[in-house]
Amino acid sequence: MRVTTVGVVGAGAMGSGIAALAASAGCRVVLLDIPGDADPTSPKRSAPAQGGLQKALKAKPAAFMDASAAARIRTGNTEDHLAWLADCDWICEAIVELPEPKQQLFAKLEALMKPTAIITSNTSGIPMGVLLAGRGEKFRRRFLGTHFFNPPRYMHLLEVIPTAETDPAVIGAMREFAERTLGKGIVIAKDVPGFIANRLGVYGMVGTMRRMMQHGLTIDEVDGLTGALIGRARSATFRTGDLSGLDVIAHVTKGLGGATGEDFTLPDWVLTELVGKGRLGDKTGGGFFTKTKEGTKTFDWKSGDYVPQQRLEGGEIGQASRLPIAQRLPAARALTGPHGAFLRAHLVDSAHYALTLAESLAYDIVAIDRAMEWGYGWEAGPFQVMDALGLDWLAEQFRLEGLPIPALLEKAQGTFYRQGEYLTFDGSYEAIPGIPGRITLAGLAASGRVLDDNGLSRLIDLGDGVACFEFRSKMNSLGQGVLEGLARALRKVETLGFNGMVIGNEDARAFSVGADLSLVSFAIAAGAWDDIEVSCKAFQDSVMSIRRAPFPVVVAPAGMTLGGGAEFTLHADAVQAHAETYMGLVEAGVGLLPGGGGTKELLMRHTAELSQYEEIDLFAAVKRAFKVIALAATSTSAHEARALGFLRDRDRISMNRDHHLADAKQRVLDLAPGYLPPVERTVRALGREGTANLEYALWAAREAGQASAHDVRVGRAIAYVLCGGDGTPRDVTEQDLLDLEREQFLSLLGTKETQERIAYTLKTGKPLRN
Repeated sequence: MRVTTVGVVGAGAMGSGIAALAASAGCRVVLLDIPGDADPTSPKRSAPAQGGLQKALKAKPAAFMDASAAARIRTGNTEDHLAWLADCDWICEAIVELPEPKQQLFAKLEALMKPTAIITSNTSGIPMGVLLAGRGEKFRRRFLGTHFFNPPRYMHLLEVIPTAETDPAVIGAMREFAERTLGKGIVIAKDVPGFIANRLGVYGMVGTMRRMMQHGLTIDEVDGLTGALIGRARSATFRTGDLSGLDVIAHVTKGLGGATGEDFTLPDWVLTELVGKGRLGDKTGGGFFTKTKEGTKTFDWKSGDYVPQQRLEGGEIGQASRLPIAQRLPAARALTGPHGAFLRAHLVDSAHYALTLAESLAYDIVAIDRAMEWGYGWEAGPFQVMDALGLDWLAEQFRLEGLPIPALLEKAQGTFYRQGEYLTFDGSYEAIPGIPGRITLAGLAASGRVLDDNGLSRLIDLGDGVACFEFRSKMNSLGQGVLEGLARALRKVETLGFNGMVIGNEDARAFSVGADLSLVSFAIAAGAWDDIEVSCKAFQDSVMSIRRAPFPVVVAPAGMTLGGGAEFTLHADAVQAHAETYMGLVEAGVGLLPGGGGTKELLMRHTAELSQYEEIDLFAAVKRAFKVIALAATSTSAHEARALGFLRDRDRISMNRDHHLADAKQRVLDLAPGYLPPVERTVRALGREGTANLEYALWAAREAGQASAHDVRVGRAIAYVLCGGDGTPRDVTEQDLLDLEREQFLSLLGTKETQERIAYTLKTGKPLRN
């Protein structure tokens, strides 16, 4: 039961986002919406679906991993083109959130779907039983809920909601496709209103608004208290509301209230002053927050005006925010004053609600925690949070508030999680269910699989004769400790006779942000130029050691892969990139050029791509490499990294981060039999002929006001390396180019302008144009 062709009905934000994700993953997609014109001959007949596709192409953050994937999507309308869905393996309904239109659509789909098709609804809370009214047995066996979170490309969670009649093989096939092809984290939810994440998340949002008013706090204060401080998403409560859309929140709360009988009513000021006046969040340019020329302003719910934003920072809140989550939560509950009173009420209410509803929402507490982590961006799920707060403390707070002690809390023996086990609903403890296909470095390290550890890096045995070298420095920056760790790791892997090595980690933010600029700045201030040159040569040697190893080395980048991190990646035998890899040689932004082999490698890679043709223009390779390096081009996905030349055709992409390291390990095993390291390469350098062409382009950019004088200086240095100097054309080796890289890198580092750029970036995190 393989899914290769996808049909999506409904081209709104969610439907077009799901279509964009499926197309990015390589599927052929049919995207339909209602007719835009009653006239069957009108060119606007399919305008709604076409418009949804165009909005997805313009979306920020980008809905597509590569804009060219939009060519895989065929748009149409539900009256003229519904028959196109007859060939689809999976048909996902994402139309208006009302039962009747969905039921009418399913009646039509039942008549045309192929016997092996999977039919799902992306409803955010309507029970499956309601949607299935009037459908036959065959349809019911092929049907289940698939609740994506917005934006579908970036939110890891997919709630899968089977019914009692859903064929288990359909559940398995949908899970396999969603995990492997779409990259989702799957949670099986029960068929109840709101399912898991929205039921808890929306309750928390409504309760937070009410408590804010009870305690007389501002929106800025509450977002400062309900974000990273307590392990929630940085967008906290109200920023999340603007991202989601206040009209969507109003619709969902009304629906949940009607379906559950609980009070999900939003405060009057939200409905009248914001929703009623079209202030719906980011989609309309303003909601709880709005951006002006003077900066961001926040809605004052007391006056009804927007006021300058005042972030809640510093003091005991700032101190608590820097602690690990297990210490941060107890510190948060101990805050003094109105902030502490608000937080304690918030944490207690959220915990009591989750404890009371848990068994009706999910099949175990692990699913609930994963749903909130993957769907709402929480650092720790509700039951992990309760463990950190202390179950005895919670029980005491419940008594003080006059709340009944939930049965699940009474079953817990002091904790919900202990030594790899979790509390089941019957009161026993069982092993935490693993995530299919996932290798966890933390878990392997805890089980004694560390082969080497110097504090800034470590080598872990992945099994089957494959080791993983993991950066562990701040933002995985590449300093001396990491480079020394790499040298030790390569020796260890060879000594042990392993098949090969993966370079990767589990950091959600970055594979590596490259060299530590603060150390470079310190060395400049100390005038330690000889040490800087030695360090530059050592970095180049470390990068080349990956290529020269007598066994395959596979680099597994994910997240920010910048500067030196990109150079490590470029020199691997193979790359297994996560789909959300943001790769770039960004040194030009701080007035430098890639000095760790990146300039050399792009030139050789682009030249090799042209070598298959009889008559080639070598300058085309130079020009392509120059453009990427001089503009500090950074990919917005692994797919775009391939288009920029950072990934080769033989490099692979993992859609699911949970599978990433396992995929990289398998790539090592694929390459290991009969492996021989690549031979050193030479390339024809154009010399002065090439630099002259590039210098003209730099002059033109300067004349057009597109480049500063120092930008031109940096560009000339890049051109000098890419052309092998400014002499006559000649054949150059990899080492020749590395020497030129190092020479020009040090020359730029000695300029006042580059030093100013480095200092400014270290201070502000932003580039300086000087």
